[in-house]
Amino acid sequence: MDYEQYEHILFERKEHGILLITLNRPEKLNATNERLHWELTRVWLDVGDDPQTRVAVITGAGRAFSAGGDLEMVDKQTKNFQAVARSLREAGDVVYNLINLDKPVISAINGVAVGAGLAVALMADVSIMAEDARFTDGHIRLGVGAGDHAAIIWPLLCGMAKAKYYLLTSDFIDGKEAERIGLVSLCTTREQLMPKAMEVATKLATGPQMAIRWTKRALNNWIRMAGPIFDNSLALEMLSFFDDDVVEGVRAIREKRAPVFPSANAQ
Repeated sequence: MDYEQYEHILFERKEHGILLITLNRPEKLNATNERLHWELTRVWLDVGDDPQTRVAVITGAGRAFSAGGDLEMVDKQTKNFQAVARSLREAGDVVYNLINLDKPVISAINGVAVGAGLAVALMADVSIMAEDARFTDGHIRLGVGAGDHAAIIWPLLCGMAKAKYYLLTSDFIDGKEAERIGLVSLCTTREQLMPKAMEVATKLATGPQMAIRWTKRALNNWIRMAGPIFDNSLALEMLSFFDDDVVEGVRAIREKRAPVFPSANAQ
């Protein structure tokens, strides 16, 4: 496979057909700009077509996994129908292409994860998180509905009560709490994160390949049944980009202050 087309993702082949995938915008905490967002839609198709890869491990360069969407990309989407339509298609592809990839994917969540990066982290078949790493589904902070991935997978992982609490509040969750409530598979120390991810990857890469892939395919039918819920959540998220709340949400993030949403102050 030719992975040279990727500008913000690095690829390193390991033993036993393990492919280490690293999100690589460390100066921006691996936030997803337009190019990286598109690359996250393509990478799972290329991994699926790659005869040398049995298992993929994905992590982030530097101290973050992926710190959400680049605010410049959000600016371009706000009240821009064409940009919103493109983002809706790509956000769906990030999730569905990962679901439809039969090869197992392991996420090594080494730092903050938000937005499309969090979608990849939690849609992975095995998610391993550093205990001091944190993530949040930050859509509410931005002033948009929780689309991307949350509606399709969070209730399955941690139950509706916890899913609603964290999605409606956008509270941060650390590795220990994420493992406790079932949002991630495993939690470990930062020092042991990559060794543990590679240990699990080796176990999968040296196991019966078709049996593992078919087991994943069967289990993912639980997720596929929630597809209409996901499609609805994604459409409602994109509709939110035409509201004034998202303008205030972006401004508040830039100014590092609490947002004052117009809809919460309407008479």
